[in-house]
Amino acid sequence: MKKILVAGSAGFIGTRVSEMLLKEGYQVIGVDNLNDYYDVNLKLWRLEKLKKHSNFIFYKISVENYNELKTIFRENYPEAVINLAARTGVRYSLENPFIYLSTNNGGNLNLLELCREYGVPKFVLASTSSLYAGQKMPFRENLPVNTPISPYAASKKAAEMMAYTYHYLYGLDVTTLRYFTVYGPAGRPDMAIFRFIKWIREGVPLEIFGDGNQKRDFTYIDDIAKGTISALKPLRYEIINLGNNYPYKLSEAIKLMEKYIGEEARFKYKNFHKADMKTTWADINKAQEFLNWQPQVSLEEGVKRTVEWTKDNREWLQKIKI
Repeated sequence: MKKILVAGSAGFIGTRVSEMLLKEGYQVIGVDNLNDYYDVNLKLWRLEKLKKHSNFIFYKISVENYNELKTIFRENYPEAVINLAARTGVRYSLENPFIYLSTNNGGNLNLLELCREYGVPKFVLASTSSLYAGQKMPFRENLPVNTPISPYAASKKAAEMMAYTYHYLYGLDVTTLRYFTVYGPAGRPDMAIFRFIKWIREGVPLEIFGDGNQKRDFTYIDDIAKGTISALKPLRYEIINLGNNYPYKLSEAIKLMEKYIGEEARFKYKNFHKADMKTTWADINKAQEFLNWQPQVSLEEGVKRTVEWTKDNREWLQKIKI
């Protein structure tokens, strides 16, 4: 049985990746500090699902704590690290850029250094489509991405660079995955699809930054998790997009939510946010070539599944704060 350390294991993507690994027979060493960036009750709900597996072990620590991380490496000797631990959210990064630097860069460096020290051969880093601001679409991995427009994007660019440094100096096999607008059941409450479904069901007006014509390459959580696990294969050093390869207008996604909820949305329009991107669109040729991966779940099917999950969990979800 292979041992995989998943940092950020109680997060949205981290939980689904961990679930799939556990079902495939891997031993998963979960690390998460359960911070309160969004409602901790959602993270605890995800974590309880993972704890039902006998091949899951969990440590409540921050990746920023080098000494505690070192103890975990010394006790478990993981064979690969998937770093999904990050401060996320473009807009909040303008309010508190310092925490993005300490987690996304300091925490990432701790994991890289411990991989070097304990001879862990494989490192998978979660990055973001936010790096592509101002670039030509569809976004390809060889674009220069030197113009980040938020502290979040800048911190992820720095994390990518440090990962390359450890590949170059120490031969660490690194695959960096740039995710495109991940959504699905048990998603993040700060992201549009989760909160819009909740607001439509509760009759609360949707807060739209701009006119709703901004486009996103919405990618379903199961597709993202499968792609992430596929990236555990030896690749030396690669940066790979994981996206749905099609940009949908936000207004189109809202219509699908209305369709499957059976309610009409009300709207509250605000100025377009300076740190937001107008459109994202992933070129996924590298994912197809190196990972034999392509998305399987359409936006309509993904929204349908997410709405159904929301209905099935309506009682406790009403208490989740947004």
